[in-house]
Amino acid sequence: MVKILADYNEKVSKVVLENAPKNAQYTSPKIQKKILHIFPSKVRSAIREDIGDAKFCIIVDEARDESMREQMALILVFVNKDGFIRKRCFDLVHVRDTTALTLKKEICAVLSRHNLNIQNIRDQGYDGASNMRGEWNGLKALFLKDCPYAYYVHCLAHQLQLALIGASREVIPIHQSFSKLSSIVNTIGASCKRHDELQSNQADDIAYLIFIDENEYGRGANQIGTLQRAGDTRWGSHYSSICSLLKMFSATCTLLINIINRGATSSQHGDADTAYDVMTTFEFVFILHLMKEIMGITNVLCHAW
Repeated sequence: MVKILADYNEKVSKVVLENAPKNAQYTSPKIQKKILHIFPSKVRSAIREDIGDAKFCIIVDEARDESMREQMALILVFVNKDGFIRKRCFDLVHVRDTTALTLKKEICAVLSRHNLNIQNIRDQGYDGASNMRGEWNGLKALFLKDCPYAYYVHCLAHQLQLALIGASREVIPIHQSFSKLSSIVNTIGASCKRHDELQSNQADDIAYLIFIDENEYGRGANQIGTLQRAGDTRWGSHYSSICSLLKMFSATCTLLINIINRGATSSQHGDADTAYDVMTTFEFVFILHLMKEIMGITNVLCHAW
């Protein structure tokens, strides 16, 4: 980051890295953390200035990060001074728990630090969890007590996700196909060695397609990737998982055959053989292509919302 700043700012380049004064390299962990702290502060200040005295909406969601800490994301939606609608990620806050009172306290603290009046809230956008949309003690109800104009809207993207998940579970072949897809991804991702071998197989496939002049062209084409996992509550992740498997279908089959032939244990042989048999059935491949076409449409709607 220091190098990037130096490349874009002549004043910075004169006082950092090889041009820095003695004992002032700005690369120690303590200084790096200070720099990282300054960046979001500057961004939030710019967003606050853009809001001005306008009314605004809040969108809130919480989730655990990789370290199992509960994090709350706060998004602000507003019309800026130039009359354009803006949606900005304003803060990411660690919360002790996800009760409505705790979430409200943290949201109010963030807004207060930046002189954003709760009375100016005109919309609340959350998911459908009871702690968010509860009629009496939910986060929605708590904010409505302070600001009667802070109307609640169940996130449209989340509603679409839930509808798609519910509909898919009613169609047994579709539901079974996604369960099989998850099993295939788990089998391939069981070790770093398999991941590396999968990428090597994909590189060979791309090289062959280039050689016979049947490769894709354009931005993002011919990239080495990996199989994506599908999340239980994010239907868009199912679309990514399908696309990744179709893109790496040949490489995945090659890897499964190698595991069947060279697996160290009988369980590895069995899991790989089962996954290969599933992947090579007409029904599974047909459903992959069918769901890719259908979910390609719903994925656009999810991103739009």
